[in-house]
Amino acid sequence: MEIKHLQTFLTAAKTLNFTQTAKILDYAQSSITAQIKSLEDELGTTLFERLGKRIYLTKAGIELTQYAEKIIQLDEEMRYAVTGDSELNAFLTIGAQESQCTYRLPRILKAFKQLHPQVELIFKPVHASEIAKNLLQTDHLDLAFITDTRKIMSTLYTETLLEEDLVLVVSPTHHLNHTEKLTLEEIAQETILLTEKGCSYRTQFENKLQQEGIFPRHVIEFVSIEAIKQCVIAELGISLLPKMVVEKELISGTLIELPIALNLNPIYTEIAWHKDKNIPPYLNDFIQIVRQEYKSFYKK
Repeated sequence: MEIKHLQTFLTAAKTLNFTQTAKILDYAQSSITAQIKSLEDELGTTLFERLGKRIYLTKAGIELTQYAEKIIQLDEEMRYAVTGDSELNAFLTIGAQESQCTYRLPRILKAFKQLHPQVELIFKPVHASEIAKNLLQTDHLDLAFITDTRKIMSTLYTETLLEEDLVLVVSPTHHLNHTEKLTLEEIAQETILLTEKGCSYRTQFENKLQQEGIFPRHVIEFVSIEAIKQCVIAELGISLLPKMVVEKELISGTLIELPIALNLNPIYTEIAWHKDKNIPPYLNDFIQIVRQEYKSFYKK
């Protein structure tokens, strides 16, 4: 009994139309008829009966559908197990910052799960690029999204996706929103809402202030970018954030970008994996989807 014949039978059992089955499987209709006849001869029973212009499953045909599905599933499991490409127990562990997880990855994950529904995705939040690099080097991550200045890492393969825009934002009712050009000294007099320590753009911002001999009057640290945004909207302070996380608020006017040139080193979002990493087909597909989706983000 050939697996191909069982697959043809199951398609015909769903469509109850040999012509449609032939189109779906890209066979000649005569081939469909021959395969069904071969199955019937081997089993010694009729699987379909024709009443007028329509066909119906016989009782034997209905019984066969259950077993055919199990046989085909076992055949797929066997092939995956033997070739080492099984996705039945496959895990893909991704590291990413909150901003990437919230604003860019959902669309990527949806596309990937449609392509590989059996692969289990595991996400690990990594707010600092150094943490992501360490996890990649110790094989605790398959792939990581790293938002940082561009750095060479001998053990990792990195690929730049895009350059991030950073903006200093305030509530539209904040007293600074009418200032034409701000200085770092003026910024330091305000309450500054910052992400966790280790965040690349926070580190750069603080280093820039220290180099100028400027020390902020009041700093509040958050673990959540969403919390920072809501506090800025509530006029509790100002914050430096990637533009991608505040685009909607800037368009709607619930946040305002302050006019100041910080002259920080460029921040890039990259994907990275260990140079010695074996890339299974499903991971390669994930990388291809990421490349394609980030092109559309760049256009924005």
